[in-house]
Amino acid sequence: MQKNLFEENIQRKRNQQPTNNHLLIVEHPHVYTFGKHAKSNNLLASPEYLKTMGAEIHHIERGGDITYHGPGQLVVYPIFDLESLNLGIKSYVEKIEAAIMDVLNQYGIEASTISDRIGVWIGVGTPHERKIAAIGIKSSRYITMHGLALNVNTDLNMFNHIVPCGIPDKAVCSIESELNEKKDLFEVQERMIDAFISIFELQI
Repeated sequence: MQKNLFEENIQRKRNQQPTNNHLLIVEHPHVYTFGKHAKSNNLLASPEYLKTMGAEIHHIERGGDITYHGPGQLVVYPIFDLESLNLGIKSYVEKIEAAIMDVLNQYGIEASTISDRIGVWIGVGTPHERKIAAIGIKSSRYITMHGLALNVNTDLNMFNHIVPCGIPDKAVCSIESELNEKKDLFEVQERMIDAFISIFELQI
Protein backbone atom coordinates (compact mmCIF):
# COMPACT_ATOMS: atom_id res chain seq x y z
CA MET A 1 0.00 0.00 0.00
CA GLN A 2 2.79 2.39 0.91
CA LYS A 3 4.59 1.84 -2.39
CA ASN A 4 1.37 2.22 -4.36
CA LEU A 5 0.48 5.53 -2.68
CA PHE A 6 4.07 6.74 -3.12
CA GLU A 7 4.11 5.88 -6.84
CA GLU A 8 0.64 7.34 -7.32
CA ASN A 9 1.77 10.69 -5.89
CA ILE A 10 4.91 10.70 -8.05
CA GLN A 11 2.77 10.04 -11.12
CA ARG A 12 0.42 12.86 -10.12
CA LYS A 13 3.38 15.21 -9.87
CA ARG A 14 4.66 14.18 -13.29
CA ASN A 15 1.20 14.93 -14.68
CA GLN A 16 1.03 18.24 -12.76
CA GLN A 17 -1.98 17.01 -10.81
CA PRO A 18 -2.67 17.71 -7.10
CA THR A 19 -1.04 15.20 -4.74
CA ASN A 20 -2.52 13.63 -1.59
CA ASN A 21 -0.83 13.38 1.80
CA HIS A 22 -1.23 10.09 3.66
CA LEU A 23 -0.25 8.88 7.13
CA LEU A 24 0.00 5.08 7.39
CA ILE A 25 0.33 3.59 10.88
CA VAL A 26 1.23 -0.05 11.42
CA GLU A 27 2.43 -2.56 14.02
CA HIS A 28 4.72 -5.00 12.25
CA PRO A 29 5.39 -8.65 13.04
CA HIS A 30 9.04 -9.42 13.88
CA VAL A 31 11.16 -8.09 11.00
CA TYR A 32 14.68 -6.77 10.49
CA THR A 33 15.00 -4.22 7.71
CA PHE A 34 18.17 -3.24 5.89
CA GLY A 35 18.35 0.28 4.51
CA LYS A 36 20.30 1.18 1.38
CA HIS A 37 23.53 1.77 3.33
CA ALA A 38 23.24 -1.18 5.71
CA LYS A 39 26.33 -3.28 6.42
CA SER A 40 25.78 -7.02 6.57
CA ASN A 41 28.06 -7.42 9.61
CA ASN A 42 25.59 -5.33 11.65
CA LEU A 43 23.37 -8.42 11.66
CA LEU A 44 24.67 -10.45 14.60
CA ALA A 45 22.51 -13.57 14.16
CA SER A 46 22.10 -15.87 11.19
CA PRO A 47 18.95 -15.56 9.05
CA GLU A 48 18.24 -19.20 9.92
CA TYR A 49 18.28 -18.44 13.66
CA LEU A 50 16.05 -15.40 13.20
CA LYS A 51 13.62 -17.55 11.24
CA THR A 52 13.27 -19.88 14.24
CA MET A 53 12.14 -16.82 16.23
CA GLY A 54 9.56 -15.96 13.60
CA ALA A 55 11.55 -12.98 12.30
CA GLU A 56 12.06 -12.09 8.64
CA ILE A 57 14.71 -9.98 6.90
CA HIS A 58 13.81 -7.39 4.27
CA HIS A 59 15.98 -5.06 2.17
CA ILE A 60 14.11 -1.81 1.63
CA GLU A 61 14.44 1.57 -0.05
CA ARG A 62 14.93 3.89 2.92
CA GLY A 63 18.25 5.39 3.94
CA GLY A 64 20.13 4.20 6.99
CA ASP A 65 21.36 0.89 8.30
CA ILE A 66 19.62 -2.09 9.90
CA THR A 67 16.79 -1.83 12.40
CA TYR A 68 14.11 -3.97 14.00
CA HIS A 69 10.32 -3.65 13.82
CA GLY A 70 7.89 -5.73 15.80
CA PRO A 71 4.94 -5.99 18.16
CA GLY A 72 4.60 -3.15 20.64
CA GLN A 73 6.33 -0.70 18.32
CA LEU A 74 4.51 2.18 16.62
CA VAL A 75 5.59 2.54 12.99
CA VAL A 76 4.45 5.60 11.02
CA TYR A 77 4.87 6.01 7.27
CA PRO A 78 4.07 9.57 6.11
CA ILE A 79 3.58 9.74 2.36
CA PHE A 80 3.81 13.48 2.03
CA ASP A 81 4.40 15.92 -0.79
CA LEU A 82 6.96 18.16 0.90
CA GLU A 83 6.49 20.88 -1.71
CA SER A 84 2.82 21.15 -0.79
CA LEU A 85 3.89 21.56 2.85
CA ASN A 86 6.68 24.03 1.98
CA LEU A 87 9.30 21.76 3.53
CA GLY A 88 12.78 20.60 2.63
CA ILE A 89 14.14 17.20 3.65
CA LYS A 90 16.02 18.52 6.69
CA SER A 91 13.05 20.44 8.08
CA TYR A 92 10.81 17.43 7.37
CA VAL A 93 12.99 15.16 9.51
CA GLU A 94 13.15 17.80 12.24
CA LYS A 95 9.35 17.97 12.32
CA ILE A 96 9.11 14.17 12.61
CA GLU A 97 11.52 14.34 15.56
CA ALA A 98 9.43 17.14 17.08
CA ALA A 99 6.23 15.06 16.78
CA ILE A 100 7.88 12.12 18.53
CA MET A 101 9.22 14.34 21.32
CA ASP A 102 5.80 15.94 21.74
CA VAL A 103 4.22 12.51 22.31
CA LEU A 104 6.96 11.43 24.72
CA ASN A 105 6.59 14.68 26.65
CA GLN A 106 2.91 13.82 27.21
CA TYR A 107 4.12 10.73 29.07
CA GLY A 108 6.61 12.71 31.13
CA ILE A 109 9.60 11.44 29.16
CA GLU A 110 12.24 14.05 28.40
CA ALA A 111 13.70 13.31 24.97
CA SER A 112 15.96 15.20 22.59
CA THR A 113 17.97 14.90 19.40
CA ILE A 114 21.68 14.56 18.67
CA SER A 115 23.00 16.94 16.01
CA ASP A 116 24.84 14.37 13.89
CA ARG A 117 22.41 11.47 14.36
CA ILE A 118 18.84 11.18 13.11
CA GLY A 119 16.27 9.93 15.61
CA VAL A 120 15.10 10.67 19.14
CA TRP A 121 17.15 9.93 22.22
CA ILE A 122 16.92 9.81 26.01
CA GLY A 123 19.73 10.88 28.34
CA VAL A 124 21.64 12.89 25.74
CA GLY A 125 24.97 14.08 27.11
CA THR A 126 25.12 11.36 29.77
CA PRO A 127 26.97 8.01 29.69
CA HIS A 128 23.57 6.34 29.23
CA GLU A 129 22.37 7.82 25.95
CA ARG A 130 19.72 5.53 24.50
CA LYS A 131 17.56 5.61 21.41
CA ILE A 132 13.79 5.44 21.72
CA ALA A 133 12.78 6.21 18.12
CA ALA A 134 14.44 5.63 14.75
CA ILE A 135 13.80 7.54 11.53
CA GLY A 136 14.54 6.38 7.99
CA ILE A 137 13.03 7.89 4.86
CA LYS A 138 13.07 7.78 1.09
CA SER A 139 12.21 10.78 -1.06
CA SER A 140 11.69 11.23 -4.79
CA ARG A 141 10.40 14.45 -6.37
CA TYR A 142 9.84 15.58 -2.76
CA ILE A 143 7.39 12.72 -2.19
CA THR A 144 8.30 10.77 0.95
CA MET A 145 7.89 7.18 2.10
CA HIS A 146 9.05 5.10 5.09
CA GLY A 147 9.26 7.13 8.30
CA LEU A 148 9.60 6.49 12.02
CA ALA A 149 9.53 3.67 14.54
CA LEU A 150 8.80 4.50 18.19
CA ASN A 151 9.43 1.81 20.79
CA VAL A 152 6.37 1.68 23.04
CA ASN A 153 6.12 -1.81 24.55
CA THR A 154 8.72 -3.33 22.25
CA ASP A 155 10.68 -6.45 23.26
CA LEU A 156 14.08 -4.78 23.46
CA ASN A 157 15.85 -8.16 23.46
CA MET A 158 15.12 -8.32 19.75
CA PHE A 159 17.68 -5.54 19.24
CA ASN A 160 20.41 -7.80 20.66
CA HIS A 161 20.63 -9.58 17.30
CA ILE A 162 21.75 -6.43 15.44
CA VAL A 163 23.86 -3.32 15.78
CA PRO A 164 20.85 -0.95 15.82
CA CYS A 165 21.13 1.66 13.07
CA GLY A 166 24.82 0.72 12.79
CA ILE A 167 25.66 2.44 16.11
CA PRO A 168 27.53 -0.07 18.28
CA ASP A 169 27.97 1.94 21.48
CA LYS A 170 24.39 3.08 22.17
CA ALA A 171 21.51 1.26 23.83
CA VAL A 172 17.85 1.28 22.84
CA CYS A 173 14.89 1.89 25.12
CA SER A 174 11.10 2.16 25.02
CA ILE A 175 8.28 4.01 26.71
CA GLU A 176 7.72 0.86 28.77
CA SER A 177 11.36 0.60 29.87
CA GLU A 178 11.46 4.29 30.80
CA LEU A 179 8.21 4.26 32.80
CA ASN A 180 8.34 0.65 34.03
CA GLU A 181 4.83 0.08 32.72
CA LYS A 182 3.16 -0.74 29.43
CA LYS A 183 1.18 1.93 27.61
CA ASP A 184 -1.78 1.37 25.34
CA LEU A 185 -0.43 1.37 21.77
CA PHE A 186 -3.69 2.72 20.36
CA GLU A 187 -3.52 5.68 22.76
CA VAL A 188 0.07 6.42 21.71
CA GLN A 189 -1.03 6.15 18.07
CA GLU A 190 -3.82 8.70 18.58
CA ARG A 191 -1.42 11.11 20.27
CA MET A 192 1.05 10.68 17.42
CA ILE A 193 -1.65 11.46 14.84
CA ASP A 194 -2.59 14.61 16.77
CA ALA A 195 1.08 15.64 16.96
CA PHE A 196 1.51 15.21 13.19
CA ILE A 197 -1.65 17.19 12.46
CA SER A 198 -0.47 20.02 14.70
CA ILE A 199 3.23 20.13 13.79
CA PHE A 200 2.78 19.62 10.03
CA GLU A 201 -0.37 21.78 9.98
CA LEU A 202 -2.22 19.04 8.09
CA GLN A 203 -5.66 19.53 6.62
CA ILE A 204 -7.89 16.52 7.40
